[in-house]
Amino acid sequence: MKTPPSSVLWFEDIGIADVPIVGGKNASLGEMVRELGKSGVRVPTGFATTSAAYRHFIDASGISSAIREDIRRYNEGTASLQTAGSAVREHILASPIPDTLADEIRTAYDKLAKRLGVKDPAVAVRSSATAEDLPDASFAGQQETFLNVRGHRALLDACRRCYASLFTDRAISYREAKGFDHFSVALSIGIQQMVRSDLAGSGVIFTLDTETGFPAVAVISAAWGLGETVVQGMVDPDKYIVFKPLLDKEGVKPIIEKSLGAKATKMIYAEGGSKRTQLLDTTPAEQRKYVLEDDDIVELGRWAATVEQHYGRPMDIEWAKDGETGLLYLVQARPETVQAGRSRTSFRNYRLKEKGSALLSGAAVGNAIASGKACVIRDVADIERFPDGAILVTGNTDPDWVPVMKRASGIITDHGGNTSHAAIVSRELGVPAVVGTGTATRDLADGQDITLSCAGGETGMVYDGMLAFDSEEIDVGALPKTRTHVMVNIADPAAAFQWWRLPAHGVGLARMEFIINNLIKVHPMALLHPERLSVEDARAIEDLTRGYPTPADYFVDHLARGIAKLATPYHPHPAIVRLSDFKTNEYAHLLGGSAFEPDEENPMIGFRGASRYYNERYREGFALECRALKRVREELGFTNVVIMVPFCRTTAEADRVLEVMAENGLKRGENGLQIYMMCEIPANVILAEDFAKRFDGFSIGSNDLTQLTLGIDRDSDMLADLFDERNEAVKRMIAQAIAKAHDGRIKIGICGQAPSNYPEFAAFLVDEGIDSISLNPDSFVRTVSSIANAEALCRRE
Repeated sequence: MKTPPSSVLWFEDIGIADVPIVGGKNASLGEMVRELGKSGVRVPTGFATTSAAYRHFIDASGISSAIREDIRRYNEGTASLQTAGSAVREHILASPIPDTLADEIRTAYDKLAKRLGVKDPAVAVRSSATAEDLPDASFAGQQETFLNVRGHRALLDACRRCYASLFTDRAISYREAKGFDHFSVALSIGIQQMVRSDLAGSGVIFTLDTETGFPAVAVISAAWGLGETVVQGMVDPDKYIVFKPLLDKEGVKPIIEKSLGAKATKMIYAEGGSKRTQLLDTTPAEQRKYVLEDDDIVELGRWAATVEQHYGRPMDIEWAKDGETGLLYLVQARPETVQAGRSRTSFRNYRLKEKGSALLSGAAVGNAIASGKACVIRDVADIERFPDGAILVTGNTDPDWVPVMKRASGIITDHGGNTSHAAIVSRELGVPAVVGTGTATRDLADGQDITLSCAGGETGMVYDGMLAFDSEEIDVGALPKTRTHVMVNIADPAAAFQWWRLPAHGVGLARMEFIINNLIKVHPMALLHPERLSVEDARAIEDLTRGYPTPADYFVDHLARGIAKLATPYHPHPAIVRLSDFKTNEYAHLLGGSAFEPDEENPMIGFRGASRYYNERYREGFALECRALKRVREELGFTNVVIMVPFCRTTAEADRVLEVMAENGLKRGENGLQIYMMCEIPANVILAEDFAKRFDGFSIGSNDLTQLTLGIDRDSDMLADLFDERNEAVKRMIAQAIAKAHDGRIKIGICGQAPSNYPEFAAFLVDEGIDSISLNPDSFVRTVSSIANAEALCRRE
């Protein structure tokens, strides 16, 4: 029997239309080599065997009927999946590759060696099925990949093992679930130059946010060594997020998140012996260092955007960095199959109805909530004891775990990040997961009642007990248009992408305090004056800021990226960022804060807001806030950020604050910088004409304005019944503020709670002609309808 023609094709000679010939993975590699190299995308060279070569191998070996019989017995229930799969693989592994096909593979390998100028080069031998990496199905991990393969003998052995991996138990099970005919699927083998990522690092890129589907970012995972540790969830990788629309803006690096992963192990090439790779512990220095420099992150982000644009859909990409040359490569690209198929106008929102004791946290996969009994399984050999509907708790997963993952109501792992196998499969199955908790298998007891919540953004939580929760389907596609700009209030960068589908005109209030309190955790002055700290606080701050040139750089970096992330979902619409407005007692609770804050009888109307920024007690700390904001706008590129000054009591104070900001590089009008003021003190309303000369806009803070107009402590339980933004005195204040702002030709909006809580209050604001209303995201849909109705009524009148 003759070998079919073109049994081996070079990547540059194939493209995405050749999936039937070389499978999804190899077709995509060829497409990138052939079409994207001219755009600067670097892909390792190599070649692929054809699907016809696989069929020739099966026919020449005379094992076709035996394979069909084994699969028939499995389908009829007379043989288990394990028995049938093992029998098929044994047939294939016992069969030699036909001489003519083997000769073509050896000849191509020798040609690759000449191209690379290396004798017996190391190659990756990858499986590429003809029903793989399709837009509606992800077969990632179903077949095998073999790394660091050298020489003719090892190469042919790896090729035969690739053929056998078409019938792994997990591949058979997956095809059954997806309705693919086992015998209509063929396998191509990709033989590709190995990148020396064992000497550097590697990882995965998704061209959208994998949990929310937010399309404007690229999410990059990175670990030391070969990429298998990231894909298999064996390590907790670094995570970087890049904002794609600003990647081509000259002079900026729009990296909106950099999270350091533990990266406890790395996979490298093994020297000698039968093993081709080995797993090593990373050094403490490697664990404390980011795998990628900023320039590398930006380059990968640009490549990811180029690949996505070429294919016209979100992509799942693997990358590697060569430790000898320092060059980056893309080694694989496939369609993203989960978020890409979901609606851009509707989504389900989940909410816990009660509080519980937090047990663990990790990376959230999905946005759902699940409760049930924990089933702790450390070894895949024990999955038979998993009961349907339990929450699977394990170290990490690989494709052999898929059958039990399908039956779980939730999944929790010790290791892995958002691009690990557990995360990818959980998304595809629609099962919420919390991955990379570190200690789940140790801390959770088998049979324990727990609740898993991924509803709070990027961080997933595991709570003790079965907590009540609810969910609702939100459809923004049918929302009416409004004259009034409707914006959103967002505080937590981790939840910034959760509401991207809302048709908002920007962020009306992004509070800096949340970032400082939850991400930075340290008083700014404590970072600048360690000599005033206790030994204990100094040591804790040293641990937090390790790896940064100075403690101040730690503050600026975290604050800048946190703000940038809040400015991302509705870009280029404005994101109004309020300068820090902690009270002295709140500042004192920050790490090191007690050394810098005075005791006040009534912090609510004490040393807060604008009064701090020019005062020697905090002036240096405020300079750090300014550095972060300047970096957001100039280095990260988010010129849509508007700065807002809170609790500004007098016009003289306004002048002093603006002067200090200008001294720190934030001058109103330069580089399009707009500065707003919170209108929340009766004096702000009374002197609105004068304040309007100094600021570009007002934002009404209805909570404080109500408190100070009515003389009620908003935190007082005894006076809670009297605290009401709908009080006539408060409404008259607001009406005056709107009228005076318009007289002064500046914009005015509201960012307080009242419009979210009371639809009739939103209607009052519309009637007074307010320019914008900023709402809590969960009340957006409901209140937009109220605003539209109020506008319609105004027009009729």
